[in-house]
Amino acid sequence: MITHGNEIKLFAGNSNKVLAEKIAAKLGTELGDVEVCTFSDGEISVHLAETVRGRDLFIIQSTSYPVNDNLMELLIMIDAAKRASAGRITAVIPYFGYARQDRKARSRDPITAKLVANLLTSAGADRVLTMDLHADQIQGFFDIPVDNLMGGPILYDYFASRKIADVVVSPDVGSVKRCRKLAEKLNVPLAIIDKRRPKANVMEVMNIIGDVDGKRCLMIDDMIDTAGTICQGAQAIKDAGATEIYACCSHAVLSGPAIERIEKSPITKLVMLDTIPLPKEKMLDKIEIISTANLFASAIENVYLDKPMSKLYE
Repeated sequence: MITHGNEIKLFAGNSNKVLAEKIAAKLGTELGDVEVCTFSDGEISVHLAETVRGRDLFIIQSTSYPVNDNLMELLIMIDAAKRASAGRITAVIPYFGYARQDRKARSRDPITAKLVANLLTSAGADRVLTMDLHADQIQGFFDIPVDNLMGGPILYDYFASRKIADVVVSPDVGSVKRCRKLAEKLNVPLAIIDKRRPKANVMEVMNIIGDVDGKRCLMIDDMIDTAGTICQGAQAIKDAGATEIYACCSHAVLSGPAIERIEKSPITKLVMLDTIPLPKEKMLDKIEIISTANLFASAIENVYLDKPMSKLYE
């Protein structure tokens, strides 16, 4: 177990206990004893069942479905730790919900990502540790330090060792920067799916920029929600002559018709990180999950020991 002036304490809410337990195991410790329950009217109750006075606290909680319940759990756990005189409180949020509401797309729209940042800070968080924010500028919404880890290197290691990609395909223009980095590392060309979105969660493919005919294609995105973008994109490059199609993402939201779409799609394999737990009923044969526990454990250790984080981004 790593040691420092103040003892480390890891707690977890209900959103992603499996990942939290893996992180604790990597650090040679166990999750702290916390009682999180819900009253009959839906209110959430939290009780930290062990002392945290003066400790370095890391509260692990993805704000995935049910988003509002998991967010409230996290806020209440932070408040409980603050009132129990914890030394430093780091909110470890593998998946940061509400990140897509990062700007005013229309007049009179809220900027909910900023609101969530304010809530976390007001609750008492001293630092946030997360992964692959949907928009990098969300880090600037906080008045406390934010470490935004990258899942790309984990996915790169997976595909580089298997050498199964002839071309990296960006599912939309917004993902080009991420896909270009992966293509450069894999030393393969980049293709882009040019699309338009008539309304939320509805995507229409326009054309494909680049050569995918006769190629094994790898599509990458930061998150897959209803899977419309990734599946329609996969069908488009299949129609353009792609022989095999692999897809990967950091955050598998997989809401609504996502699983049905993925099952029927021409995607050969979907590789995703475990920032969001996948229920057994959603697990398909073509889905493979890679753990982020090593990276989060290293980041937590660096924060705890006040060591530089830069090496984790290399």
